Amino acid sequence: MNCRELPLILWVLIFVSTAESCTSRPHITVVEGEPFYLKYCSCSPAHEIETITKSWYKSSGSQERVELNPRSSSRIALHGCVLEFWPVELNDTGSYSFQMENYTQKWKLNVIRRNKHRCFTERQVTSKTVEVKKFLQITCENSYYQTLVNSTSLYKNCKKLLENNKNPTIKKNAELEDQGYYSCVHFLHHNGKLFNITKTFNITIVEDHSNIVPVLLGPKLNHVAVELGKDVRLNCSALLNEEDVVYWMFGEENGSDPNIHEEKEIRIMTSEGKWHASKVLRIENIGENNLNVLYNCTVASTGGTDTKSFILVRKDMADIPGHVFTRGMIIAVLILVAVVCLVTVCVIYRVDLVLFYRHLMRRDETLTDGKTYDAFVSYLKECRPENGEEHTFAVEILPRVLEKHFGYKLCIFERDVVPGGAVVDEIHSLIEKSRRLIIVLSKSYMSNEVRYELESGLHEALVERKIKIILIEFTPVTDFTFLPQSLKLLKSHRVLKWKAEKSLSYNSRFWKNLLYLMPAKTAKPGRDEPEVLPVLSES
Repeated sequence: MNCRELPLILWVLIFVSTAESCTSRPHITVVEGEPFYLKYCSCSPAHEIETITKSWYKSSGSQERVELNPRSSSRIALHGCVLEFWPVELNDTGSYSFQMENYTQKWKLNVIRRNKHRCFTERQVTSKTVEVKKFLQITCENSYYQTLVNSTSLYKNCKKLLENNKNPTIKKNAELEDQGYYSCVHFLHHNGKLFNITKTFNITIVEDHSNIVPVLLGPKLNHVAVELGKDVRLNCSALLNEEDVVYWMFGEENGSDPNIHEEKEIRIMTSEGKWHASKVLRIENIGENNLNVLYNCTVASTGGTDTKSFILVRKDMADIPGHVFTRGMIIAVLILVAVVCLVTVCVIYRVDLVLFYRHLMRRDETLTDGKTYDAFVSYLKECRPENGEEHTFAVEILPRVLEKHFGYKLCIFERDVVPGGAVVDEIHSLIEKSRRLIIVLSKSYMSNEVRYELESGLHEALVERKIKIILIEFTPVTDFTFLPQSLKLLKSHRVLKWKAEKSLSYNSRFWKNLLYLMPAKTAKPGRDEPEVLPVLSES
């Protein structure tokens, strides 16, 4: 060996040894009363130099981080990158950290109580499952404390099996009676005191799963439609063990029909180590004697058999020709696309289609209902400068378009209520005579003058069901909480938004949506009315 390679090999061996005994788990649970250690994983021989500062810290609960030193407790020992507890106690639970220059490692330590009624603690058990006849090995060893161990004993279910051995070991083929709890107890001395370290394994022995119960894949009875004079292949597949066999049985005497042939069996090993077998029965020139006869496929093993059957039946109907099927699928897809497009168009242009239908059929819903007005207009009555455009819209724009152009009859407070009368009774009477209640919404809408109009209209809509409500948002309203909660009980509380620039023309979306919500009525548009309304801002 080259002398230059020796230091490198020694370095690797030291690093491997360090890595094996270091504490890499961030969360650790230990049992009280046993020796325990924390070791920084990246510690190397170069870091063991005394001039390099190495510090250990502990923090628990709301307490601040405290630096540990041998004076902190007689049970604590510091050896560079290692923190030892002789032994660890319940009050050692907390967070620990190691710091060396720019290197830091942290752990969370949880110390649990020892089970005083058993030789081990259930929460510190390592479970392992072994199949019968498979190799079972239990070795008692502790690499870190190995030099301090005086003796080691191995217990099964808290009864001693081996003792006074450095590393007691069990190596054998597993049997069912080997199941149980195996505890390795290491005894060691430190500073004149005797300590023990316990490690317990829960060994579970299970049955051998190398053999399976063979099974045939697919339904147990299969009817196969065939044509006379044609050939057919009956495939029999099974999941089985290596020594199991698959075979066909048919007719009075196996192999009596020269047109029936068993093909060679094909076997493939699965990823689980089992076998998948396939065996085909080929029937040529099918005749009447082959129909309604059982062709049985059987898989046999030492544990039993499994059988599935095939019956050949005459094919009553010829298959649909390929070109006919393809043409039918294309037509079905085209019809489906056309229906989807038609539904989409109807949804998008629903309002236009309804208005066209009304015009075409000359529908009129106002002839026999006994109502006087088509709509009662509720709006802010205070005509202040900041509400001027809203007032103009309610008392001028709406009547000009709905009455003069589309032939509706509106009830407007300032125009149709006679001064000096009982206003409340008059309003209630006018709303009862109206087919719709148009509410012109704005930020200042809810005032004493309009509250009774709204409540009376909601009563007619929700209780009497004699009127429908139309909401027009004249100025943008971001919060509708000022409206009564009962308005949400309406089946539709659609809000029409007035946009001065886009709603000028009689053919705009706003007027079409408003006509859609108004009752159907036959009317001739006025000839003297302009097609575009005067401009109103959206302030």
